[in-house]
Amino acid sequence: MTPPLEKSPLTEAAYYILLSLYEPMHGYGIMQNVKVLSSDRVNLGPGTLYGAINTLLEKGWIISAGESDSRKKEYQITESGKKVVRYEIERLEELLANGRKVTEMTS
Repeated sequence: MTPPLEKSPLTEAAYYILLSLYEPMHGYGIMQNVKVLSSDRVNLGPGTLYGAINTLLEKGWIISAGESDSRKKEYQITESGKKVVRYEIERLEELLANGRKVTEMTS
């Protein structure tokens, strides 16, 4: 049985994009914010970013929040998107806790 969409694991790109959109932001701002959040470890190219944005829009996890000027479309996370982020944090915490338990037992 497949989990509901809200409980599906996120890609790292989708996770960081959703985190970035707790404040309305345009594409270039998202790319820069992801670099900051990940300490320069994750660098999203435009193709990856806009492909992920289209998927997140289709799932209803983000919305277009209007345009800050004639060329820059802003996006913002929805309540559904926030639920997805909360679930992903819980999932990642479980992964860490289980990993620590097993590695401490074998050390």
